[in-house]
Amino acid sequence: MANLKSIRVRFAPSPTGYLHVGGLRTALYNYLFARKHKGVFVLRIEDTDRTRYVEGAVENLIETLHWAGLEYDEGPVKGGSYAPYIQSQRLEIYKRHVDMLLEKRKAYRCFCTPERLEEMRKQQEKIGASSKYDRRCLKLIQSEIQANLSKGVPFVVRMKIPDVPTIQFNDIIRGKVEFASEMLDDQVLLKSDGYPTYHLANVVDDHLMDISHVIRGEEWLSSTPKHVLLYQHFGWQLPVFAHLPLLLNPDRSKLSKRQGDVAVEDYRAKGYLPEALINFVAFLGWNPGTEQEFFYFDELINQFLLEHVNKAGAIFNIEKLNWMNFEHLRKKSDEDVLQLLRSELAQSRYKHVHFDDDYLQRVITAMRDRVSFINDFIEKSPYFFEAPVEYDKEVVKKRWKKDAPNHLKKLVEEFLQLQNPRKEDYETALHRTAESLKISNGQLIHAARLAVSGVGAGPGLYDILYILGKEESVQRINTAIEKIKSV
Repeated sequence: MANLKSIRVRFAPSPTGYLHVGGLRTALYNYLFARKHKGVFVLRIEDTDRTRYVEGAVENLIETLHWAGLEYDEGPVKGGSYAPYIQSQRLEIYKRHVDMLLEKRKAYRCFCTPERLEEMRKQQEKIGASSKYDRRCLKLIQSEIQANLSKGVPFVVRMKIPDVPTIQFNDIIRGKVEFASEMLDDQVLLKSDGYPTYHLANVVDDHLMDISHVIRGEEWLSSTPKHVLLYQHFGWQLPVFAHLPLLLNPDRSKLSKRQGDVAVEDYRAKGYLPEALINFVAFLGWNPGTEQEFFYFDELINQFLLEHVNKAGAIFNIEKLNWMNFEHLRKKSDEDVLQLLRSELAQSRYKHVHFDDDYLQRVITAMRDRVSFINDFIEKSPYFFEAPVEYDKEVVKKRWKKDAPNHLKKLVEEFLQLQNPRKEDYETALHRTAESLKISNGQLIHAARLAVSGVGAGPGLYDILYILGKEESVQRINTAIEKIKSV
């Protein structure tokens, strides 16, 4: 490992749309590693593929990282001593480095047309050969090159793969990794539009920005031998590599949008807490070596080790994420939950209805062990925010007996006698009513619950009555007596 004082890592996404949960995992591991070792976490935008650039994606990415609690130290907007951090603003830097490779004869200009390359691929496919450039332009003499340049013939610059049997490098997660050089193509480094490919820009920027550890997804593993060769061609020291395992669906297929949400913004929109999503994503490939699964951010920083990241693909288990969201929500303070609930109400159909803090705190107390998401307070118990406009037909059929209206009228009479009733006062009044009617407490409870909530399940009836208050409870019971027809 590099000297702890010099640890610098980067998250380098492309602005092609949403942030994938795999990208969040990569950003998180880089962030945790930097924080654990008092290093620097850099955000770099790799936007050299202009065909895939999405307007507003950079701003959305930065905002999403902020929501997740992953604050970068250097990067767009914040700046830093290695600026600029957007690759499209560094084109002259890449051009200079390509010229260095051309001078060293580690790279060469390729003037082949797209049509010629396509024909070459078809011929290779026909004979069952692997698809790679045939090095036609490597054989050009200087006068031919100059003639093409003079005529303005478009060209790309390719890296020359050396004649060596293998390319080797060490990976913190995978150990020694080896690739046969014959499998490598003469990679394009600079495109005809003057933009670098990922491979060139990535290596040049990592070196110039003093990146000590390259922590990225397994999908880049096969590109790493090309990067290793580029470091060697430039005469630069390699960073430490760590390639993270693939994210998989439960059926072990690669995680994709076809089988569920993959964008961080999708999970955010569904009400997942950032700390729960971070806790869950941390376990997609890493484990602390203990039974502990619930982690706060500072605990993750303290315990995170790249050496504890697995090689095997990590299963994305949505049930586990739901459990973590439930646990993180359950362990929040009442005040924190109140603020979250107020924010949720402000975006709901109840945004113009006023609920005081005491009322909402009672709702939170009654419901917090029954909800996994903040919006569950509204979706699972709308009766705390408005009187029922309809009643569950199955519950009516099962619980609303023909004498329910008369029984509830007696209950209302008892309730009206109560002064500033507490939860236990409602219970006593109901028991007294049931006893006088010579029916079971349960029979009266079921009818009363249906009347005040419209449903047959939820927190205890006496909790609901206490939260709603005597006046609202009585009004709802009277309304139900009028609206629900005897069965």
